[in-house]
Amino acid sequence: MDAGLTPEAFAEALRRRLAPEHWPVPLDALPPDAALVGGAVRDAALGRLEEHPDLDLVVGSAAINLARDLARRQGGTCVVLDAERDMARLVLRGWTLDLARREGPDLASDLRRRDYTVNALALPLAPGATVVDATGGLEHLHRRQLVAVSEANLLDDPLRLLRGVRLAAELGFSLDGQSRRWIGMHAPRLAQVAGERVLAELDKLAVAPEGHQGLQLAAETGLLESWGAAPSAGITVEHLNVTSAESRGLNASELAEALPLARLAWLLDGRAVAGLKGSRRLEQRCGSLRQWWQALTALPLEGLEERERLALHEQLNDDLPALLLARPPEESRPALARWRDPGDPLFHPRSPLDGRRLQQSLGLAPGPQLGQLLRHLKRERAFGRLPHGHEHPAAAAAEEAALACARLWLQGEQPAP
Repeated sequence: MDAGLTPEAFAEALRRRLAPEHWPVPLDALPPDAALVGGAVRDAALGRLEEHPDLDLVVGSAAINLARDLARRQGGTCVVLDAERDMARLVLRGWTLDLARREGPDLASDLRRRDYTVNALALPLAPGATVVDATGGLEHLHRRQLVAVSEANLLDDPLRLLRGVRLAAELGFSLDGQSRRWIGMHAPRLAQVAGERVLAELDKLAVAPEGHQGLQLAAETGLLESWGAAPSAGITVEHLNVTSAESRGLNASELAEALPLARLAWLLDGRAVAGLKGSRRLEQRCGSLRQWWQALTALPLEGLEERERLALHEQLNDDLPALLLARPPEESRPALARWRDPGDPLFHPRSPLDGRRLQQSLGLAPGPQLGQLLRHLKRERAFGRLPHGHEHPAAAAAEEAALACARLWLQGEQPAP
């Protein structure tokens, strides 16, 4: 936004972008001293507002009562966030409004308690009011620089240490030297924060445009050492930017899924994910990616033995694009082409017959032998020793070939897998 605007013109331009006439709560339902603060004001100034931005409102008093009253009158849901500090959330028609009682005698005092100066901006909702900037946030927005309000404010909630790294990556801002020193100096304090909150911040960091650089900074400052986080062997942070991923042939939808996962796995192994209270599924995905990145450090995919190659595709059936971020383009592009084919017998391995069919046709009982046979048939199909849909369109003939292979294996004429 043009820094040459008068304060009045600047505030009016922000209001036009924020379009309060489209908010789910009419302005006349809010108290006269209400002010919009934080991310929505920042993003309006930067021209990066979402369709339904989260709205953080500060009022002079009784924020929870106000949220409950608005929920009752407007048909939304009120959730109390912090009864002691008088904070509540109103969810209404796809919007989220957080209401909080002002801390301190005036709005400027409240803003000085916040984390970073670009978040310490307020737009009072009263007609004609101008932006309140008590910490120099507008100048830092102009410089595209992230500056902590104070060291003490960061320590009031140590998650703010990691949030600074995330915001810099998300906004494409530089983190000023003093703020970075405070983050490094107090990094061990992050261990005081619940793992779920830390992981939620890391999830946001992983999808940020410059998230790879943010995760590298998190590693360099030791923010996650308490959870045993460390960069993975077999892949570098340079592999984890959009340009590098596109050079390896990933399309937009594959990028959206693979890149955030790969960024997290670069820094977090399965044990670290578990320590942060991540899901069992995320723990497995990160662990498998790191395992195969390391196993393939000096080896092409074709250099794996059959058993290893089959295991790779079984474990990474959904996540192969994330693995391929660490591979050279001449290897990743043809691999992606095969992975995109759901009928590829190696890249999406499965047995040509299920256990029930084998039991019915061969008189087998459930047990370890049946499991070994299913794995043998899967391997034979994966490596082209059994017909599959593309090569042998006659389903009955393909099934008979698989049964013949199973009989041979049961007779001991094929090696056990």
